[in-house]
Amino acid sequence: QVRLVESGGGLVRPGGSLRLSCTASVSIDSVKGMGWYRQGAGNERELVETINSDGNTNYANFVKGRFTISRDNAKNTVYLQMNSLKPEDTAVYYCNKQLPQATWVNAYWGQGTQVTVSS
Repeated sequence: QVRLVESGGGLVRPGGSLRLSCTASVSIDSVKGMGWYRQGAGNERELVETINSDGNTNYANFVKGRFTISRDNAKNTVYLQMNSLKPEDTAVYYCNKQLPQATWVNAYWGQGTQVTVSS
């Protein structure tokens, strides 16, 4: 079974930056869409940004160009560069294939990486 390992989270002040990484235990070369998701305390999981095999990206409105997703298929890794972080970005961040929302509840998820934005 595929394993996803997220890393790079931490505590950062508002306006700061973090770069998250997610490495898969199998090749992602054939995976058309990869995405970053997040779940804040007491909140439902939400999609942050996706990237397809052509490098085309889509992001949630709350990102507003602050975050950039990228992928390195040779390293089986997906990245999320987060700039201009806000306290409301505090959440556990996960990566996964681009999945229909109805399947999230039963999908496999890695352990995630905690991002805390606070002064």
